[in-house]
Amino acid sequence: MQVHVGACMLELVIGDITQQATEAIVNAANSRLAGGGGVDGAIHRAGGPTIMAETRARYPQGCPTGSAVLTGGGILPARWVIHAVGPIWHGGRHGEAAHLAEAYRHSLRVAVAQACTSVAFPSLSTGAYGYPVTLASQTALSTVVAFLQAQQQPDLVRFVLFDRETYEAYAAVLRTQGLPMAPPQSPAGEATRLPRT
Repeated sequence: MQVHVGACMLELVIGDITQQATEAIVNAANSRLAGGGGVDGAIHRAGGPTIMAETRARYPQGCPTGSAVLTGGGILPARWVIHAVGPIWHGGRHGEAAHLAEAYRHSLRVAVAQACTSVAFPSLSTGAYGYPVTLASQTALSTVVAFLQAQQQPDLVRFVLFDRETYEAYAAVLRTQGLPMAPPQSPAGEATRLPRT
């Protein structure tokens, strides 16, 4: 599923984020940047030990919830990994939505600062951190759409979702955004380059 946000493209796919050939991928990291399970573990396994070595060298204090930091992509197809720390779900009354939105915004700011024209996100915080997908998808998509509308970059933001259930939750929210739909332009693993107008 693809929609236009001004000159940018926002895309939903089901797939493996470690296989994305976008310029950057976002890792669902923990605040210690210590690796772990789920997306975090998969990215470190696929990207090799240089990613962890770089996080330890550059960010020994870790990364606070709601923020994001950059490393190289090791042997991943993506050149860069943006390590974003989403919130743990505690019932929704402890600032989770604000922290989740900030994790997405910080990730996009890092991507733009690095001149990345394409970035792929997982569904932050909806795995081991327990954030309900129906709520997380609303925050994720509204935050990313607002950023793209304001900044008109990066050219492509792709959400790479683990399964059909998560994809359908995101697709349902995206359909309510009132954005023009676009036909698929490329296979899921390839970054789409859009012309600037």
